[in-house]
Amino acid sequence: MKSVYSILFLSVLFVGCQPKPDNSANEAFEKNSKTVIANLEGWQNENLDYSMYAKDFAMLETGFGSPKDSIALDEMMANDKQMWETFDFKLLTSPPVLLPGVNAITKLPDGSVRHYSNWEVTLPATDSTAAKTGVIRLYESFDFDEEGKIRYQQTYGDFGGLMNYLFSEE
Repeated sequence: MKSVYSILFLSVLFVGCQPKPDNSANEAFEKNSKTVIANLEGWQNENLDYSMYAKDFAMLETGFGSPKDSIALDEMMANDKQMWETFDFKLLTSPPVLLPGVNAITKLPDGSVRHYSNWEVTLPATDSTAAKTGVIRLYESFDFDEEGKIRYQQTYGDFGGLMNYLFSEE
């Protein structure tokens, strides 16, 4: 009977001495997911809150033949303004499914956020042309700094195909 109590005591001691699991990446993902949702809603509503971006923000240029590898926040703001003046955007994937990202080196969750979404993009009618709408499928990822601000963003989708369609004569 002493051996049973000894085994039971050692088992309780062993279980009690286990380190508490590190849930910080999951907590960061949950917090950062709210920022991504606000980002997507802000883009759709043409009133993006740029205070969610870090001062050293960079966005990867993913388009074919891009002359630079990334753009800074001020360039992105100017591009956003031009896009909003030209097109209307509607997020079709609602709510978007957000996925946790991983550190490229460790392959462990790091609080970054990824998502796949469908966007309806409309080129409004003019005096001489009818409105034209296309749907683009996007993959987008957001990396965050320690303060929870977006530090790095990348978006993949067939933007060239979408622009060719929207501006075609057919």
